[in-house]
Amino acid sequence: MTKLLSSSPEPSTASHKAFDDTIGAPLWLLAELTYRCPLQCPYCSNPLDFASQQKELSTDEWRDVLHQARAMGAVQMGFSGGEPLVRDDLEELVAEARELGFYTNLITSGLGLDEARILALRDAGLDHIQISLQAADEEMAAALAGSKKAHAKKLAMARAVKAAGYPMVLNVVLHRHNIDQIDKVIALCVELGADAVELANCQLYGWAHLNRAGLLPSRSQLDAAEATTQRWRQQLAAEGKDMRLLFVVPDYYAERPKACMGGWGAIFMTVTPDGTVLPCHSARELPMTFPTVREQPLNSIWYESFSFNRFRGDEWMPSPCRECDERHKDFGGCRCQAYLLTGDETATDPVCDLSPQHGLIEAARAEAAADNRSVAELTPRNKRESQVFCRE
Repeated sequence: MTKLLSSSPEPSTASHKAFDDTIGAPLWLLAELTYRCPLQCPYCSNPLDFASQQKELSTDEWRDVLHQARAMGAVQMGFSGGEPLVRDDLEELVAEARELGFYTNLITSGLGLDEARILALRDAGLDHIQISLQAADEEMAAALAGSKKAHAKKLAMARAVKAAGYPMVLNVVLHRHNIDQIDKVIALCVELGADAVELANCQLYGWAHLNRAGLLPSRSQLDAAEATTQRWRQQLAAEGKDMRLLFVVPDYYAERPKACMGGWGAIFMTVTPDGTVLPCHSARELPMTFPTVREQPLNSIWYESFSFNRFRGDEWMPSPCRECDERHKDFGGCRCQAYLLTGDETATDPVCDLSPQHGLIEAARAEAAADNRSVAELTPRNKRESQVFCRE
């Protein structure tokens, strides 16, 4: 097996912390196997310059990552991307994860999947498959995904996943252009026999942040969608149907920030296609250098690296976070969101209505209300567009 590890440590800084035995183990590993994807969703959370990330980890390198993470105590993992199904070694990696004792989840568009591959993944030991849907109808789905065939393929694969004995979990990213379809979306999920549906209002990172003004729904759209979701919950309960509906409110309409990833470097880590290790899947947005598994062992990165210790605890927090009784509940909010909105990764997340920069959220809502772009006018997530950002 190819070894990734280097004995050379990450350069130290004045803020660097030595090993701290109060830091818990990472429980969740997200393996972003590739940034390659056949779809062009304008709300993708992948980095804008993903086209510059060409050197994907090999099969043996990924195997070593899994061994290291499991040895540290990680118990759950997701295979994601891009579209993880474009990797021919996916079944091998699933089998390795199964042998190590991980609970495994495949997060996929469904493209690249067929009945034979579903069975191969099941035989390899995959525990869970989550398929994304763009909309309730083929026309809107095609406009969002940049593919006329994707919607029908997704529906066929959702049915095949169910037939193979997997729990069917569907994910729908909601935004201005499809949120008014939510009644039809939920009805479609019921027809497909979904066991759980995540109605996730678009979180504005990566390509979604680039297209923010054209994606953010209005307050009235959001209220109507929540009411529709609640009506469906009541209807399903009355009919004795156990389909769980999770409705995720967009941060820009919250009064307090979320406890992003359970806290910076607390329970979650992402390994990107080129081996960069992040405390969340969007941290590459930040003006920080993150170590890679080709440079350091995961254990060293998690416990000792400057980047993973940077926002642990509360010493780094500015006012009003430092004095807030909720600072150990929300950890000052999302560092990526704070940076994208303010240009300062240490700022209080402006989502919080106690933030001195909360007006940025109100301004973003006003900007979105004045934006009349159609789906076709949004910037699609594709290699050609990404290469523009690689040069910037």
